[in-house]
Amino acid sequence: MKRIVPLWEPNNRRIAQSNMKQFMDTASTKTGRDLSNYRSLHDWSINNSASFWRQLIEFSGLQASSWGERDLIDGEKMPGAQWFPDASLNYAENILCKSDESDAILFWGENGLRRRLSWLGLTQQVAVLSSVLRNFGIRPGDRVAAMMPNIPETIVWFLATASVGAIWSSCSPDFGIDGVLDRFTQIAPRILVACDAYFYNGKQHDVLAKLTDILDGLPSVDTCVLVPHVNPKPLIKRIKNTVLFEEFISGNHETEIFFEQLPFSHPLYILYSSGTTGRPKCIVHSAGGALLTHIKEHQLHCDISPGDRVFYFTTCGWMMWNWLVSALGSKACLALYDGAPFHPDHNILFDYVDTCKITLFGTSAKFIDSLAKTPVSPIDTHDLSSLKTITSTGSPLSAESFEYVYRSIKKDVHLASIAGGTDIVGCFMTGIPTEPIWRGEIQGPALGMATKIFDSAGNSVVGNKGELVCTRPFPSMPVHFWNDPDGSRYHAAYFDHFPGVWRHGDWAEVTERGSFIIYGRSDATLNAGGIRIGTAEIYRQVEQLADIIESVAIGQEWEGDIRIILFVTLRPTVKLSQTLIEKIKARLRQYCSPRHVPALVLSVNDIPRTKSGKVSELAVRDTVHGKDVEYIEALANPESLMQFKNRLELQS
Repeated sequence: MKRIVPLWEPNNRRIAQSNMKQFMDTASTKTGRDLSNYRSLHDWSINNSASFWRQLIEFSGLQASSWGERDLIDGEKMPGAQWFPDASLNYAENILCKSDESDAILFWGENGLRRRLSWLGLTQQVAVLSSVLRNFGIRPGDRVAAMMPNIPETIVWFLATASVGAIWSSCSPDFGIDGVLDRFTQIAPRILVACDAYFYNGKQHDVLAKLTDILDGLPSVDTCVLVPHVNPKPLIKRIKNTVLFEEFISGNHETEIFFEQLPFSHPLYILYSSGTTGRPKCIVHSAGGALLTHIKEHQLHCDISPGDRVFYFTTCGWMMWNWLVSALGSKACLALYDGAPFHPDHNILFDYVDTCKITLFGTSAKFIDSLAKTPVSPIDTHDLSSLKTITSTGSPLSAESFEYVYRSIKKDVHLASIAGGTDIVGCFMTGIPTEPIWRGEIQGPALGMATKIFDSAGNSVVGNKGELVCTRPFPSMPVHFWNDPDGSRYHAAYFDHFPGVWRHGDWAEVTERGSFIIYGRSDATLNAGGIRIGTAEIYRQVEQLADIIESVAIGQEWEGDIRIILFVTLRPTVKLSQTLIEKIKARLRQYCSPRHVPALVLSVNDIPRTKSGKVSELAVRDTVHGKDVEYIEALANPESLMQFKNRLELQS
């Protein structure tokens, strides 16, 4: 029998030098416990959670005017637990933790624009804008909304907003008018920050044309501040309540920042659910919760240290942008990129890694899956010697994509498949730099997170598929949902299924060695013949076939049961033949089970996805059943849905 071995193991030197090992040693000394391996450390972080988070604060050197005496009250309640209820702190003060001429932010745009911003320059720009916001009358709790690309100015705006205690909320400039209004009308911002245009996939896209309609729909906005990105002097005379950024800050030369000291639970930003099943939920996250969670994930799970260069391919409409910005709090340099990840070719992001000596490369599973379908082999064309860690999230990373990374990108790299969500602005399970990597598996639960798998009766199971849950409170739980005064929508979203337990909505499995496998969203699982099947199980097999680019599977109500329909996008030169259909079915039968075999296999030109790049099975399912997709603006390519309706009509 072939012996199963890990794809990668950290050597002794890497383990010894890791932040995780240093934290283990420190915690062992402080507690008098043996916390010399990850599983014992994780158990301690759950069973002594208040002590764990306090130890993290001391280890990382996070700043507060006071952390208070109490670490946790009502710790048995979920929701309802209160972390560090007596603390006073400011998120931005912890992020702006350097002020010298070393690199704080590097920027590459797909149009060839290259920029650098030092820590001193970043601090000075935040100081000026922070003072301007105060003079404008922005106070703690006010909302500042942004429709901006992933550029340094967006980070300056966010940190200035946080410094005064106002609440930040952002979306990507590619959102349509209704998509912006569906989000921002709910939170009534006083200031809207926007760009004039942005670049994507070799084209310039105008923003000014939709700005008037957006402002007409946002009567709460006192001022719209336009940040030039493409045209240094865009014409804005006909856009009401709009000023150029230079005019907004004119005459202010403030060099000192006053950081408003606020409670741990004070709102930092509002993030949004995808909105494909209803109006996007406005998820309010606390400054303290986001700060502690990100510092833990960055320093311990991603092994980020001062001077590292951290990249994540993201837009400002995905929570990974918020996660990325917090890496400044570990004295790391941010590497920003705005544009398409494959323009002008598949090498652009790896060129960025080599040129700027990036140490952590973060991306989506879809990016890696797409690369694996090409002849691209960065291990042969690039140096990548600076690269220590690759992180992947957004959807399950297939086992074959794990192998592709180690075969075609880099052999000695920590590949951290991570999973959590916008709901917690962090991870339930994640990478562990001191432990091996196993094919197709997320290494383990994040520290401080009581992550388990429940069966339908609410029993914890190992080795079987079930609902991903968290059984104990954690600091990055949302403060509340906006406009949800009695908390009923918040409670219904996470706690109705298993009372007192967070049900996240993923269909997953924990293995005997404590690693995790995600099979897709539990609300999109296929229930054929009474057996629940995760959609990722199907995609994982089907997308290994060379002729198939991507797939989406849904369950259709059919003759009193559910039948599986599989839609596939094919390479341009390929047509869906009966031979290919039989090949798909045979593979699923062999590697999954006969129940995974679809009743119908149909080809489509495109598959609907959310603005953050996730395939929207629910939108396809509603379309197939003749239902309206109510919040179609949540999709990046809503026009793709018509073909699903048409393809089924042809089959009927």
